[in-house]
Amino acid sequence: MKIIILGGGLVGSVIARDLQNEFDVTIADVAQERLRFIKEKFSLHGIEADLSNSKTIKKIVSGYDVVIGAVPGFLGFGVLKSVIEARKNIVDISFFSEDAFELDTLAKKNNVTAIVDCGIAPGSSNLIIGYHHAQMDEVENVECYVGGLPVVRELPFEYKIVFSPVDVIEEYTRPARIIENGSIVIKDALSEIELHNFPDVGTLESFNSDGLRSLMKTIHAKNMKEKTLRYPGHAEKMKLFRETGLFSKEEIFVNGKTIRPLDVMAKLLFPQWKLNEGEEDVTVLQVVLEGRKGKKRVRVQYDLLDRYDKEQNITSMARTTGYTCSVAARLVAKKLYSQKGISPPEFIGAKEKCFEFMMNGLRERKIIFQKKVE
Repeated sequence: MKIIILGGGLVGSVIARDLQNEFDVTIADVAQERLRFIKEKFSLHGIEADLSNSKTIKKIVSGYDVVIGAVPGFLGFGVLKSVIEARKNIVDISFFSEDAFELDTLAKKNNVTAIVDCGIAPGSSNLIIGYHHAQMDEVENVECYVGGLPVVRELPFEYKIVFSPVDVIEEYTRPARIIENGSIVIKDALSEIELHNFPDVGTLESFNSDGLRSLMKTIHAKNMKEKTLRYPGHAEKMKLFRETGLFSKEEIFVNGKTIRPLDVMAKLLFPQWKLNEGEEDVTVLQVVLEGRKGKKRVRVQYDLLDRYDKEQNITSMARTTGYTCSVAARLVAKKLYSQKGISPPEFIGAKEKCFEFMMNGLRERKIIFQKKVE
């Protein structure tokens, strides 16, 4: 079985490492230096390719059984469409702004299984929500809180990342869609800041972000929201940047040149936000569902606190995102999940055996959810 991973960044390379002992794995990326490092460090095959080019994508995936999309969000939708047009099954972790269901008809026509948003949240959170939505007779409230954070807090941002800064900034600018009383409500990103205490982590703040995505169409709940977690004070700093226009995609004219403020800010922030080798991080995730099964009221809560892997030098965010994807890729490769069309992870979670396969696979990789039912 041959698998190709489109994108060899920190998460893409972790996915590859997890799959390489079981499958013939290749990574495609535009960066020669990155491919050289991956080959020397992990003995993985690499193909230099421009993943913004649809023809190139279709050509390089033609000889593979399963494709994994691990590109930045601004490339994600185009990559997904190209792979579907090439009639290849795909598991994707790209956090793109477009609606993946726009490609559902094409995927079904081409007999393609396309699992999208298959990271930690969206991703593992959707699996949990999909499973319990299928188990309950009625779901009233769904809440998801998620954040990746550095262990060492350094001012002024107290924040580090393992992926594209543009994708992070998107969380701070894209209006947040939530469900209130059965209707979609639009709120500003970074709004409705709340404080929460998490054991072994301390006090974190949460704010609205546009993380529900497919859940707004697939899950029937009276109230539903996802909020991002950061150390207290981070949201107000990001609001200041946003309101000043520094996260804008609109071009402006400066000293004879046309630039986008977003590109400048991403360039400036990345050196300060980059999680350097050896720096430790944690991932915090909490999913809560409240509803009814028969005449009984049910409240289910899942908590995850995942830490940097010192032995393999893998960040927690890369672990939790990458392993959700790699376990799902096994699900597709082994033909345990073959539903055609666009499948967000809640579709997988709704199938009990698939949910168990995913959760067992994550548990084997020491990503362990604590479950509490009331």
